[in-house]
Amino acid sequence: MNINEIQQIQLEYLNDNDYHELRAVMASSYQNMPESLWGEKQIKKLISIFPQGQVVIKVNGNIAGCALCIRVNSQDFARPHTYKNVTGNYTFNTHRNDGDALYGIDVFILPEYRGLRLGRRLYDYRKELCEKLNLKSIMFGGRIPNYHKYANEMSPKEYIQKVKQKEIHDPVLNFQLSNDFHPAAILRNYLEGDAASSEYAVLLEWDNIYYEIPQTLAETKKTVVRLGLIQWQMRPYKTIEDVLQQAEYFIDAVSGYRCDFALFPEFFNAPLMAAYNHLSEAESIRKLASYTEEIKEKFSEFSISYNINIISGSMPEMVDGKLMNVGYLCKRDGTIERYEKIHVTPDEAKVWAMERGDTIKAFDTDCGKIGILICYDSEFPELSRLLADEGMEILFVPFLTDTQNGYSRVRHCSQARAIENECYVAIAGSVGNLPNVHNMDIQYAQSMVFTPCDFPFPSNGIKAEATPNTEMILIADVDLDLLTELHEQGSVRNLKDRRKDVYEVRRTGKSK
Repeated sequence: MNINEIQQIQLEYLNDNDYHELRAVMASSYQNMPESLWGEKQIKKLISIFPQGQVVIKVNGNIAGCALCIRVNSQDFARPHTYKNVTGNYTFNTHRNDGDALYGIDVFILPEYRGLRLGRRLYDYRKELCEKLNLKSIMFGGRIPNYHKYANEMSPKEYIQKVKQKEIHDPVLNFQLSNDFHPAAILRNYLEGDAASSEYAVLLEWDNIYYEIPQTLAETKKTVVRLGLIQWQMRPYKTIEDVLQQAEYFIDAVSGYRCDFALFPEFFNAPLMAAYNHLSEAESIRKLASYTEEIKEKFSEFSISYNINIISGSMPEMVDGKLMNVGYLCKRDGTIERYEKIHVTPDEAKVWAMERGDTIKAFDTDCGKIGILICYDSEFPELSRLLADEGMEILFVPFLTDTQNGYSRVRHCSQARAIENECYVAIAGSVGNLPNVHNMDIQYAQSMVFTPCDFPFPSNGIKAEATPNTEMILIADVDLDLLTELHEQGSVRNLKDRRKDVYEVRRTGKSK
């Protein structure tokens, strides 16, 4: 048909009154396989058991193509099977209302309408239906109609590989591969009488990246997560109660905006060292470490009472006589997780005699899987890559920098982590001055939320940014579903395209 003659294209559910027109379309589409025509009772059966799965595409009011499918349990047909098996000997008693996958029974387009990408519209409908019904996948046995030309030269597996490498053209398999279906198995004796395919077929699958395993508990995983970043002002505090009062003020504020996370900066409690300024720097920070347990416990109370997950930034802590830089994830369900700074700066080692940590892990939360890297750790891409391999979706970076060039290292490295790991990255630091605390005189910060750089995200990769060197909170929503889409359908796919055959990032025996 001439494309200029097309006035209207519509996708509609198949109904009983369509059968006689549909049969004529089938006859034209299957001239070489007349045994493939469906009977009226069979079509009515499909419509009655699964009306959403049966659709026609009409051009100028006339049927130009059709797609038929049923619901099945994917495990039942993950192993080798035949077309008769999956259709229940053409009775469709294999359909399951609670099945977790769509199984494609048939797709056909009238010869005169081929080349208009109408088949793609039918496949797009199936994908949308799969997502709408929260099914794991779409599957079907795909014919390989040009295989008979090569059956004496190569196996079906070799044939499929050459089609994928564009060395052989197969009209059906090429179409399926271009529609994001992937081969899962070779099916022998699949469709009786399919001489063109030597009765072979390829089990093709399309995975629903939005599939969620049905929950039996009264809980949901949030897909849009609200972050509350606290750009903390360094000011004199006489007591720990003063610090906790200010911290609670900020937690109350971000909780009032229904944030899911509150992120504090690295060493936000440093003003308490002012009372020990007469001691050496190393002795003073060890005094500060004595407050860590109390702050941790209080933050855990805040997380429960304000219904928010709190990332405590970082604090010094004495562990078996060693000074370490650690922080705590205080979850709103009452549990507490600990994280450590893996790389201490030369200044931390020289002035404070601070020791390095060994624990690297991603944390499960009610808002997805997160990672936390303290300041300098963000400048080492291996750490975030390990966390990404564990499924991290949001990386939090509490930091403390005195100068703008120090801040720029954290800022630009954190943005790189968002791009290379296809995740969100939130950084929060402190501002102001501490004239009575040695080695903590000045602070520079601009808290930010970074995203990958692709079409669903800001083009510059910046979701939100605070005013530099000003005490404030920064609130931003991040959509985890966009990350899921990016992993599979992004313009580039940094995680999937890594050459693990050439290089790898792995843990050593020391890491925990």
